[in-house]
Amino acid sequence: MSRTDPGAPRTISQRLDALPFTRKHGKILTGSGIGWALDAMDVGLISFILAALTQHWGITKGEGGLIASVGFAGMAIGATLGGLLADRIGRRQVFALTLLVYGLATGASALVGGIALLLVLRFFVGLGLGAELPVASTYVSEFAPARIRGRLIVILEAFWAVGWTASAIIGYFVVPASEDGWRWAFAIGAIPALYALAVRWGLPESPRWLASRGRTAEAEQVVASFEAQLESRVAGAGSATTADPAAPRAAEPASAEPNVADLAAPQPALARRAGGRVAALWSTEFRKRTVSIWLVWFCVNFAYYGAFIWIPSILVDAGFSLVRSFGFTLIITLAQLPGYAVAAWLIERWGRRLTLSIFLIGSAGSAIVFGTVHTEAAIVASGMALSFFNLGAWGALYAVTPEIYPTSLRATGAGWAAGVGRIASIIAPLLVPILLVAGGAGLTFTVFAIFFIVAAAATWGLVDRRGKALDDR
Repeated sequence: MSRTDPGAPRTISQRLDALPFTRKHGKILTGSGIGWALDAMDVGLISFILAALTQHWGITKGEGGLIASVGFAGMAIGATLGGLLADRIGRRQVFALTLLVYGLATGASALVGGIALLLVLRFFVGLGLGAELPVASTYVSEFAPARIRGRLIVILEAFWAVGWTASAIIGYFVVPASEDGWRWAFAIGAIPALYALAVRWGLPESPRWLASRGRTAEAEQVVASFEAQLESRVAGAGSATTADPAAPRAAEPASAEPNVADLAAPQPALARRAGGRVAALWSTEFRKRTVSIWLVWFCVNFAYYGAFIWIPSILVDAGFSLVRSFGFTLIITLAQLPGYAVAAWLIERWGRRLTLSIFLIGSAGSAIVFGTVHTEAAIVASGMALSFFNLGAWGALYAVTPEIYPTSLRATGAGWAAGVGRIASIIAPLLVPILLVAGGAGLTFTVFAIFFIVAAAATWGLVDRRGKALDDR
């Protein structure tokens, strides 16, 4: 029975897409965003900590690159395993597990006395954080109404700027304050993980995932709780027009209805076993989009982490003091928030592919300029432009990734794309010292620009589901 039959029962997907943004959506967005900010804060802090350890421990750039890369190695494994687990046991359980691993390993990092133990703990930090991001974007996308889904994912990604800004503030005020400032930075990074863990356990499981696993009654209960909150709000406003949860919402724009036909019963999952889900990513239907999304993730990770992990150290090498270089990095970081804001507005107007490709091209141009300028004003301005365009691109990338796969493959597809990207984030910090020796910042950031351009071209192999219902197979 098709949704065009007025007597047909509405599916879980249709009911979720028909909802306006509610307080429950806000709670899901905020709870997931806190974990996202923690991820950014940890990754951002390591760039300041590397600069500090270079002075206090006398580590080489090669050792610093290894410390950064081992965390990304953990993130690569975490992303692939986290996606598989989230499709198997649920989104919420994986959230809690990732934050627990992250919190314990980050806290223990504050106590290390040498590089060897720090490398081990950084791997486990990465393992927890790597599973966090693809699962979080999948989770939020499965609750978001179709007409604003892309915008909500970009807003979720904007929590990255909050976390990175927090890391820049900690890096500026705490890390240089004493020889043990970097230890206090790690300790501060572990504390919010406990709060985020409590928040996550208060969130509902994804009803789309529950329905795909045959747990229809639980999925119905979750969706009904959203509808009940809406009805209570409408009743409080003195309206009786939405007393029936099956009735259309009076304030709902026509575009809220999915523009694809859904079946009244949940469609069968494409694959149940982990190996089958990975193989399904390479089926005829999904092969082109899998190649494209993996290429985008690889190139964006290489350029982003290669640049931003090393910017504080590059500025120190250019002759700026530790505190001054950290101050420049803080200013550059603040440009991330407007980048997300513009991307969130454009993604529902221009669509996913055009928005993503434009921001990637802007990132390429900014990288070339940043690598060639020498005055303070030009460094800060081009760095802010790089922050603006690159983080706007990240927002669009996280919006499009979970949309290109059906529910039974969504977290697996997003997790493997992120995992492939993390391979690039392992390579980039190790390669940057070599590039700097070979051709300085000019060559290094030109290489980053090339990767951004390749990513921009690859976006056109993706599908754009702006305003469309998610595929619930």
